[in-house]
Amino acid sequence: MSINRRTFNQLLLLSTAGTLAPSFGLRAAEDKPKPGGTLNFIVEPEPPTILALAHTAGGTQKVSPKITEGLLTYDFDLTPKPQLATDWSISNDGLSYTFKLRPNVKWHDGKPFTAEDVAYSIGLLKQVHPRGRGTFANVVKVETPDPLTAIIRLSKPAPYLLSALYAAESPIVPKHVYENVAVADVPLNKNGSAPIGTGPFVFKEWVRGSHIILERNADYWDAGKPYLDRVVVRFVPDGAARAAGFETGEFDIGGDNPIPLSDLERVKALPNISVDSRGYETKGDQTQLIFNLDNEYLNNVKVRRAIAHAIDLDVILNTVWYGYGHISPTPISIFLSRYHDASIKPYAYDLAAAEQLLDAAGYKRGADGTRFTLRLTHNSYNEGFKRVIEYLKQNLTRIGIAATIDSYDFSTYIQKVYTERVFDVTAEYLGNQFDPTLGVQRVYWSKNFKLGLPFSNAAHYANPEVDRLLEAASVEIDEDKRRQEFNDFQRIIADEVPVVNLIALENVTVFNKRVKNHTIGAEGVQANFAEVYVKDGEG
Repeated sequence: MSINRRTFNQLLLLSTAGTLAPSFGLRAAEDKPKPGGTLNFIVEPEPPTILALAHTAGGTQKVSPKITEGLLTYDFDLTPKPQLATDWSISNDGLSYTFKLRPNVKWHDGKPFTAEDVAYSIGLLKQVHPRGRGTFANVVKVETPDPLTAIIRLSKPAPYLLSALYAAESPIVPKHVYENVAVADVPLNKNGSAPIGTGPFVFKEWVRGSHIILERNADYWDAGKPYLDRVVVRFVPDGAARAAGFETGEFDIGGDNPIPLSDLERVKALPNISVDSRGYETKGDQTQLIFNLDNEYLNNVKVRRAIAHAIDLDVILNTVWYGYGHISPTPISIFLSRYHDASIKPYAYDLAAAEQLLDAAGYKRGADGTRFTLRLTHNSYNEGFKRVIEYLKQNLTRIGIAATIDSYDFSTYIQKVYTERVFDVTAEYLGNQFDPTLGVQRVYWSKNFKLGLPFSNAAHYANPEVDRLLEAASVEIDEDKRRQEFNDFQRIIADEVPVVNLIALENVTVFNKRVKNHTIGAEGVQANFAEVYVKDGEG
């Protein structure tokens, strides 16, 4: 006996009532969609790859779903909807997920899409995706009894699995492209820079530093879609230039606060511009300071606590992020209210306490007033991270810690932090996603420390009890027990401080009013844009 899709959706709605954003339902088209036109889509920074198979970079997750799809998509309340899967069921013991696949779907090179592609993709995601290593950890095998049926068999329950199957998170890739590629070579495979998918748009070109062109897939499985002829993904590093482009109508849409927050109020008041805060229900954005625990100073918990005392979160919220967020001092974002432990408070801003801790740790000020020096860096995905690290440098100086700042372009940053590890503290972004097992565990789980794996355990943190709690919560189907396990985990992290959690960010999509149906579910601008159209005479 199993739980079918309709029953599962009803149960999901009941289980999430009061814990997630309210359901708006799929937004109906305001007018009859008009085919044709080009959409200028701002994505910044330029991603290292445009296939979300081995990377979770924000730019990658925005571009990839237009080309390469997932099994499911989601409404605003995270109710699953069909994409490459048309129906699904879950066994009563939670160990088998059966998916019926969409017939007559073709890859962009003309080869048929089958269950073999699903099985192969899940196997790859388990090995090369930063979150997939946790998401699919319990997958024993994927059976393919016929070309349009895929059955995922698990060794243990995975209560989050059905929420992880959207294109930006778990893309289904063509087996015939990857089956002769060594797993170690998958992240650098040419399909990451010129991908073949099943999606509504076909990759045309990527001019590094300038743009990506995606063209309409005339053989798309959803007849009549997409409506757009072309999507031009634009890379414009300068925030002021992006704001000016929206103002003049050069740019049509961008997500994740695509213009400087300092300019947002002015731009959104323009007659041709609007904003939408929906479409971020899968993200749970959190900002952090991550300590490299391989550093001899930062390996001392007293030093980490001292640095936490040197940070005024009110200043970071109101000065760095212009008030667009909430203080969120625990590993699990306040946006994930079901599992966020609100009893945990941030370290008080107290420079005297910081000085005392550093003295107690044995690092007294030298003759020049300096205790030691740290190397600071920051994710270049958002200009706010640079402001965070500049603020940190200023305050570290006040407690006797000298600091230097290394700023890199996005690809170099990934290399320096996650492969070469030439940093001591980094200001980083963490998408909590829709479940802590998927979004949070990767940063604190000792088994997720792997050189070259982006957005993983950059701290090189290892605590057996934390590992036990995270692993137990990942398979616990009793909601009360799972919540307690996550609460215990959060308290340990608050005490040991391998990471200082800062602000849960509020995000908006900025768009020209001529763009319709751009935000129709929880994925927002990470969706495939098959429904998007442009209306002449507006914007």
